[in-house]
Amino acid sequence: MNLRDSRPKLLVVDDEPLNLQVLRQILQQDYQLLFARDGEKAISLAQSEAPDLILLDIMMPGLTGLETCQRLKQQVATRDIPVIFVTALADDSDETQGFAAGCVDYIAKPVSAPIVLARVKAQLSLVSAQTLRDTRLQIIQRLGRAAEYKDNDTGLHVIRMSHFAREIALAAGMGNADAEELFNAAPMHDVGKMGIPDAILLKPGKLTPDEWEVMKQHARIGAEIIGDDSSSLLQMARRVALSHHEKWDGSGYPEGLVGDAIPIEARIIALADVFDALTSKRPYKEPWTIEATVDYIQNESGKHFDPELVAAFKQALPRILEIRAPLMDP
Repeated sequence: MNLRDSRPKLLVVDDEPLNLQVLRQILQQDYQLLFARDGEKAISLAQSEAPDLILLDIMMPGLTGLETCQRLKQQVATRDIPVIFVTALADDSDETQGFAAGCVDYIAKPVSAPIVLARVKAQLSLVSAQTLRDTRLQIIQRLGRAAEYKDNDTGLHVIRMSHFAREIALAAGMGNADAEELFNAAPMHDVGKMGIPDAILLKPGKLTPDEWEVMKQHARIGAEIIGDDSSSLLQMARRVALSHHEKWDGSGYPEGLVGDAIPIEARIIALADVFDALTSKRPYKEPWTIEATVDYIQNESGKHFDPELVAAFKQALPRILEIRAPLMDP
């Protein structure tokens, strides 16, 4: 039986066979190894084999290591592969050039086995952590779109309102990192709709009082789906799912929170959500004009919406409209 080799794949590049042999002896037990003796071959292997990491000599005939690294970083297929320079060059200016070219670390020649193993392991750990973060974001975005497809034909609503939420957050003074996290959490705001029966969720007419009580449960269902997690992103997504139908004056649901007791992320999502819903065509209504929607939001300042966030929304409106145009439903 041929079992797949799950070890990380490294590309080792050096024009000296002895140097390749030394690195082979150090790395072969823990890693799959590819070898190249010049920059052109290294670029070709990187494109065809997609290694997890590249160990690259600098002083080589033809393409130097610096030039090879620069070309790798210019190509979509190879730009995210981390490059560690393995070199006898040790001046600060050499390191500066290397980092400018796109490398992530240096290993000095003659190499030490423990240092090589430690540096390679550290860089691969960073790659794994980033891959995990990216995968988690993809799952969050896809779950959000799955919920939206239940009652929206394209799922573009969650994409638009996520962008709008980020712009409102930035205009309100939220830091870039927190605004980006809100952008990534926003698609989960209505994930609880997946727990609402289609007979109610897709009903073309007005809901009865009993049906409306069932519909309102999507906020708590969404929070339960996301659950309690140590991730700050999922914690924010849970707050948004639970509280995005709360209103500034306390008339919202599910908990009737008032004012600042409503998490600010949920207050922002409420505003972004309503703006997109009103300005979008639905089976049961034509889109409102931008002017009519802005007037409505202004009239709801201090009732449905946080007044300070309404001001931030109006400040961000030109950017919101710029983002909105190419994302409208076909």
